[in-house]
Amino acid sequence: MPMRGEQELGITNSKDKNPGEWYAEVVKKAEVADYAPLGGFIIVRPRGMALWESIRFHLDSWFKETGVENAYFPVLIPEKYLEREKEIIAGFDPEVAWVTHGGGEELGERLAVRPTSESIIAPFMARWIRSHRDLPLRLNQWCSVVRWEATETKPFFRTKEFLWQEGHTAHKNKEDAWVETMQRLDQYERLYREVLAIPVLKGRKPEHDKFPGAETTSTIEALMPDGRSVQGGTSHYLGTTFSEAFGIEYVDENEEIQVAHTTSWGLSWRAIGVLIMTHSDDQGLVLPPTIAPEQIVIVPIWRGDKREEVMRYSREIKEALSEFRVRLDDRDGKNPGFKFNEWELKGVPIRIEIGPKEVENRTITLVHRPDGERHLVGIEGVEGVIREHLENIYDKLYQRALDNLQENIHEVRNAEELVDKLTSQGGYAKTPWCGEETCEGKIKEKIAASIVMIPPETEGKVKKGDLCSVCGNDAKEIVYYAKKY
Repeated sequence: MPMRGEQELGITNSKDKNPGEWYAEVVKKAEVADYAPLGGFIIVRPRGMALWESIRFHLDSWFKETGVENAYFPVLIPEKYLEREKEIIAGFDPEVAWVTHGGGEELGERLAVRPTSESIIAPFMARWIRSHRDLPLRLNQWCSVVRWEATETKPFFRTKEFLWQEGHTAHKNKEDAWVETMQRLDQYERLYREVLAIPVLKGRKPEHDKFPGAETTSTIEALMPDGRSVQGGTSHYLGTTFSEAFGIEYVDENEEIQVAHTTSWGLSWRAIGVLIMTHSDDQGLVLPPTIAPEQIVIVPIWRGDKREEVMRYSREIKEALSEFRVRLDDRDGKNPGFKFNEWELKGVPIRIEIGPKEVENRTITLVHRPDGERHLVGIEGVEGVIREHLENIYDKLYQRALDNLQENIHEVRNAEELVDKLTSQGGYAKTPWCGEETCEGKIKEKIAASIVMIPPETEGKVKKGDLCSVCGNDAKEIVYYAKKY
């Protein structure tokens, strides 16, 4: 008979049939996040924060290895600073939240709650840079931003406030700045591949969809199980747009004044949403061992007078596995079945079951979270055995996501085929494009799909005779259409 509260643990929605409701249920019941008392905001619970801290740990270490230094700028930006950015960027229209009063008094100038930080960081770059010896200047900050645009909250995917990192760099010339831009995109791809077990596509946005003020916006795109694409991180080559506007100049080796070339790049907690959506299932959260707060949970199983010997052996196993993130669930008030369900819901990669038979035979029973695969193993060299199983679990998760990606890239040659593939199967429609935004607009009108990425020429180059799949004119580029979050 189920104990009180057990029914609340289960996921009641199906990932295949009701992905939106399923996702919200997993996030809440797996204790990743909860909804805040004001619309568009969420509360990140310790389990969710642990995921973000792991992402931050990996990225931050890679950034620092390549010369980036962390800084912090105010969350409130004077209106005159933001207006300066607005003056130089056509189409600049952030959904800004404004502070108009402080301590009960009306402020003399409105203060913007940070929607992004170019307008506050660029002036200080201009102040700190004087000589070519000051370059490159590489700054990054971990912070939250607020964009008053979310009408319906989807935790981590769509919220008014979100956590992210934003990098801002200045360089002597275009070549150096471009290397920086691509290096950061490569690090984002590495995060998804090596930490989150998710393959992504790398490329750039079309001219009409790049970051305002940028010369080039590069992107990584992840395919979700429901067939939609998610922009997983972006890196922008800004050219001299911001430098000219904010006076970011330096004196070169010949004592001549030059304008610096700048970049900006960012990745938000949307990566957590991508992680959850990609790997999790109808039993709850599924986490790769690289990022899971607990890599292993040990569940002792006993009856009658066997408790002490099972617990003693369980503690021995926990001690032997001290190099891993391991939890011994020794709660007396919960039966083993409840514990199995709870830790499956929370996504722990490996469950170790220990009963009297395992104690007698000096073995442990391993269960893989993603697929329930079971193994009975001896405890000699158990650290190496566990390490192999964790690697195997990671490989299974990555391969499953890779298969989904590869199976859902559809090469199409006309608009009818493009619409049909994205409507019936989802994924990406890889197709020639003439470069005109109006052609993309026609697809948007039909199925709300757009160009999410232009791949590098090494992965997709227009051939002689290729025609735009929408208008039939000569194609200029190969692009990926998709429905997106």
